[in-house]
Amino acid sequence: MEGTTLNHFDSQGRAHMVDVSGKGDTVREAVARGEVFMRPETLNIIAGGTAAKGDVLGVARLAGIMAAKKTQELIPLAHPIPLTSVAVDFRLQPPDRVEIQARVRTTGKTGVEMEALTAASVAALTIYDMCKAVDRAMVIQNIRLVSKSGGKSGEFRREGEEEWE
Repeated sequence: MEGTTLNHFDSQGRAHMVDVSGKGDTVREAVARGEVFMRPETLNIIAGGTAAKGDVLGVARLAGIMAAKKTQELIPLAHPIPLTSVAVDFRLQPPDRVEIQARVRTTGKTGVEMEALTAASVAALTIYDMCKAVDRAMVIQNIRLVSKSGGKSGEFRREGEEEWE
């Protein structure tokens, strides 16, 4: 078991932002992934660059990057973090799936797991938004933290997840 307490609650059970002022700055990285399942015809539209709204993956990449930068505005107790790098990448997996990976880095007092998860989620939502005119049955699923490094809690790596190149 990773932890025995929820650190976003004080001793009276009230929500609060965790005080990280006593922590040292370390290089931190988090990788999150997700998937969008769709009809094969929809994947062909994405792959061929023929979506009516334009470059689906290009727009989804930008949306994911922007979302990582705005995580503090979306997640109530997330700290504002100066991000040093955000990369959002995609793998087309015929016949019916787009895999998304978001990698976020910073040097700071707290990790970037929420930023990576937010980037992957918003990239998936953007794919849905751009393709919903042809496929409202798309399914976004399996948003997950794949790895994190840095900080007192050290390394985390989800079993069964290979590195992307």
